Amino acid sequence: MPFHIVLLEPEIPANTGNIGRSCVATGSSLHLIRPLGFSLDEKHLRRAGLDYWKDLDCTVYDDFADFLRKNPGARLFFLTTKARRAYTEAAFAPDDYLVFGKESAGIPEEILVEHEEQCLRIPMVADNRSLNLSNSVAVVLYEALRQQGFAGLETRGELHRLHWKE
Repeated sequence: MPFHIVLLEPEIPANTGNIGRSCVATGSSLHLIRPLGFSLDEKHLRRAGLDYWKDLDCTVYDDFADFLRKNPGARLFFLTTKARRAYTEAAFAPDDYLVFGKESAGIPEEILVEHEEQCLRIPMVADNRSLNLSNSVAVVLYEALRQQGFAGLETRGELHRLHWKE
């Protein structure tokens, strides 16, 4: 499994569905930490994930302590607008866990201060609150994959009806 995407108390089903689809496309797993702001059978979640949801490697946890207990030794990176380092400064490795907070409030500061060196941010203009959660996951996940040379992923596409010139 190249990477693990962790959503701490996600609130918007469409975001989680989009993230699930990105996980399937990249061979990554999804970890959802309760409470969730939606039901896992909600139509908006499935619509965003389309027919990919059945192929998703997804685990649900009761709370953050449960997640930590069931993933001992996991190398965690916490994505937050409050971090002092950009995500491009991290050296990602396969099997890393990329942790994202809920849409309305992010990751609780009590967790962030316990993991200061693992906190990363996506650069943006000063007065912008944050990016959309599913966009943030895609930005950081694809940087991590890029650092691994997109190992295991198809990097060349083909046309359906026509052919590229050689």
